[in-house]
Amino acid sequence: MIGRMQGLWFRNWVICGAFVAATCATITPVQAQEAKETQAEFPFEIELLFDAKPLPGSKRVPMLEIFEDGRATIDLWCYGGNGRIEIAGEMIKVTFGSMQPQGCTPERHQLDEELGLALSKVTQWRREDDVIVFVGTTELRFRLSSH
Repeated sequence: MIGRMQGLWFRNWVICGAFVAATCATITPVQAQEAKETQAEFPFEIELLFDAKPLPGSKRVPMLEIFEDGRATIDLWCYGGNGRIEIAGEMIKVTFGSMQPQGCTPERHQLDEELGLALSKVTQWRREDDVIVFVGTTELRFRLSSH
């Protein structure tokens, strides 16, 4: 009787182990696919508009356009130029290139310094519908352009 009970226990243990192994084998490819989809979700070559109202007397809001090779067009409140924005999975790194003033006022210059500093400290990104959130010391929200 004891031998038969041990045999049933062993058989159940083997079946349970096979189930766990099969489950693990299917979860790993799903996780890898989800990681690929996260990278593919980034809206390359689409204008991203800073989620803020234009300053009084202007229609301009900061804008980014990021290309798959890392090149980026960066337009802040008054400065504009090129840079590099490298994306790997959920990680992101922003590097400013040559930036030129375009109609700066002291107020806009100060806002550019603050936004530029916040962008340079961004380390991660995530997508929330039509909004890309850059995460660093603060969260910066950019909306996908509809044109």
